[in-house]
Amino acid sequence: MDNRRLIRKPVAIGEALERLMALVPAPGTETVALADSFGCVLAEPVVARHDVPPFHRAPYDGYAIRSADSATACEQRRVSFRVVGRIGAGDVPARELGPGEAVRIMTGAPLPPGADAVVMLEQTVEDGQRFTVRKPFRAWENVSLRGEDARAGEVLIEQGSLIHPGVVALLATFGYTDVRVARRPVVGLISTGTELLGADEPLAPGKIRDSNGPMLAAQLARLGIPSRSYGFVRDDPDQAAGLVRRALRETDCVITTGGVSVGDFDYMPAIYERLGARVLFNKVAMRPGSVTTAAVWDGKFLFGLSGNPSAGYVGFEIFVRPVLLRMMGSRRPFLPYTQAVLMEDCPKPNPFTRFVRAVWRHDGQHPVVAPAGLDKSNAVSSIARGNALIVLPGGTRGFLKGAIVDVLLPGAEEGEAEWRIRES
Repeated sequence: MDNRRLIRKPVAIGEALERLMALVPAPGTETVALADSFGCVLAEPVVARHDVPPFHRAPYDGYAIRSADSATACEQRRVSFRVVGRIGAGDVPARELGPGEAVRIMTGAPLPPGADAVVMLEQTVEDGQRFTVRKPFRAWENVSLRGEDARAGEVLIEQGSLIHPGVVALLATFGYTDVRVARRPVVGLISTGTELLGADEPLAPGKIRDSNGPMLAAQLARLGIPSRSYGFVRDDPDQAAGLVRRALRETDCVITTGGVSVGDFDYMPAIYERLGARVLFNKVAMRPGSVTTAAVWDGKFLFGLSGNPSAGYVGFEIFVRPVLLRMMGSRRPFLPYTQAVLMEDCPKPNPFTRFVRAVWRHDGQHPVVAPAGLDKSNAVSSIARGNALIVLPGGTRGFLKGAIVDVLLPGAEEGEAEWRIRES
């Protein structure tokens, strides 16, 4: 196959995503220990197994009283209470309160029978075993009511939600020692190119160190997805085809970098044909990463990303990330989206949608964003400095400082449920 004659018709980003997401298989499931659940996606909802709080309790240190006993309190005529006991967190109240009685109560402790209000310490004047108040207290004032946080049987977190630290806390609260989660796919990584060296090898004339493999492994790790490196392969179609075939057998998805353009040594399209893979698209209306290619083989995804680091980085975040997260059952697989004020001119015309590596922050008044460095597909430093992607729509002639622009945030945990970026 002569790659120089390869017909490439660019598809819109949204159309490319639709083709991918329509083929994502239903996630497999597995059970993991609570301690190992962080970063997984729930395969079943979190249901409250009991009320939280499980009893009326004190949210502060103070005194539990009967609110009716404080009804006549005012600045001129303070009402006195007699302290008849003490309840600490974890204690069980000994008896019901009588008229004019109070118990010293600690944060988190259950209210004794008859009590329906808590007086904070700073609201009292203490005198031995008595104290006075100068205001009436309403029924259930300063009380955490049983079930106010969660009711038994209530669905608290939906299936398909990412398990972050707050969800871990909720699971522990209801005794989920084992958690049913979506199985994480294992991704195979292959870098192509005779020019590549390992990070531990000295530079030689005409050679460069492979940054794509370690970068993609880190992008996967950020999502909690394990990867398996198959190293890098020289510009040998037979050797590359064999390695890709092996990786497809041993993993759930394979990502290659390099070899997807139209040069004499860009042979990945021929390998797809040899494998019998179904190519979903081989050119996208975007910069960088227009040569991003996706195919399916035996129900598995095969992504061919550009060998240029910035292009490969963008291709992963826009296309690979949502596919893998959806494979894990995520309901929100896309990158988080926001808008910000552009702090520098971006004068380059945009025939296709352009993703600019950028630094996003808040200047104290509103979110702002600026390019992180060299805006070329082979740049590495701008990826390292940036924490965001500016999205400049296709068909525009550049943007000036002060414009409101769309921004994607790769480092955030979860994203919007649909593609929200304007396209040409």
